Amino acid sequence: MQHYDLSIIGGGIVGLAVAYRFQERFPNRSVVVLEKEAALAQHQTGHNSGVLHSGIYYQPASLKAINCREGKRAMEAFCEQEGIDYEICGKVIVAVDEQQLPALDRIFQRGQANQVRCEMIDRARLLELEPYAAGIRAIHVPEAGIVDYSQVCTRLAEKVRLQGGKFELGVRVVDFVRDDSAIICRTTRGEYRAAHVVNCAGLYSDRVAKLSGLPSPAKIVPFRGEYYQLRPEMQGLVKNLIYPVPDPSFPFLGVHFTRRIGGGIECGPNAVLALAREGYTKTKINPLDLAEVLAYPGFLKLAAKYWRVGLGEIWRSVNKRAFVRALQTLLPDIRAAHLEWAPAGVRAQAVSSDGNMVDDFLIEEVERVVNVVNAPSPAATSSLNIGHLVVQCLQDRFS
Repeated sequence: MQHYDLSIIGGGIVGLAVAYRFQERFPNRSVVVLEKEAALAQHQTGHNSGVLHSGIYYQPASLKAINCREGKRAMEAFCEQEGIDYEICGKVIVAVDEQQLPALDRIFQRGQANQVRCEMIDRARLLELEPYAAGIRAIHVPEAGIVDYSQVCTRLAEKVRLQGGKFELGVRVVDFVRDDSAIICRTTRGEYRAAHVVNCAGLYSDRVAKLSGLPSPAKIVPFRGEYYQLRPEMQGLVKNLIYPVPDPSFPFLGVHFTRRIGGGIECGPNAVLALAREGYTKTKINPLDLAEVLAYPGFLKLAAKYWRVGLGEIWRSVNKRAFVRALQTLLPDIRAAHLEWAPAGVRAQAVSSDGNMVDDFLIEEVERVVNVVNAPSPAATSSLNIGHLVVQCLQDRFS
């Protein structure tokens, strides 16, 4: 059996950031990353839209607000240091009618409270920034950006390996066993003993947390985000990032337009229940995953609360014209012929037993295990600071 100071479960960007920050703080300690796939960053990280979020939306003083702001600065510095492509291109959050103005004002106030550089602009200024956008008023966030998170993960993994860190791929954790001085991760390919464990399992974080003995604070419900992309000849319709004012009746941002660092314009996503935790297509069904969600009281309460909006999301999933109409709210010139399919992503969203989506990052400790239970967007932007936060939790054990 191999022994390490720290085992990290999950090789996405958060797990890699924890490994990187742990080695920074404790360069003489050993670390292993256990990843069930044959390669790193295959799920949420590998399906990320590549936005460097500013932190404008989040409740002031929340973990999301704090870690997004600090994490963005750390991510920009890391990209500069490592020669990774990124661009601070700016975004606009657009109100298309008078009814959306109060919500736009609230977002602006949050931006001010979170020390985000942003300004309220009129339609004339909006058209200078995005000539084809609809809207009567908008917030301009010049510090928002885009990056290739796959490049970030490749470089993080290289740096972890150079410092002696290990990666075990194709290894799925199935149980934990504790003794007086360590915790053993039992996996599909043997046992790994470590003084401490960090759970960064993303789509499976709740199941790993349950194995660790944590009384379940929430369950992961997978939501598929479906996208189109603009055909190359139509990409001039969008300069950078165009976002709607979020619908207060539904806890997702709504369909928007994102320029990718590698080229292309992404349009979406909607948000529909995925029928498997890795349900990147409509036809991917995992009966056990689906039964677990449908039997969960928290999801049933959530569905009862948002069923009307949820049906609208499903309709846009199966009807391209309905999806296009949603896009036309922000970009009236868009047509179905301008769009082609793009890969979907799955968001690992923690839902509490009372039927509410867990709005903040959720990190819980139990007996030598730090569980990152909920880390949806802006986790990629925040990842280097989340890694720092997790290492702070472990600091006393290794100092």
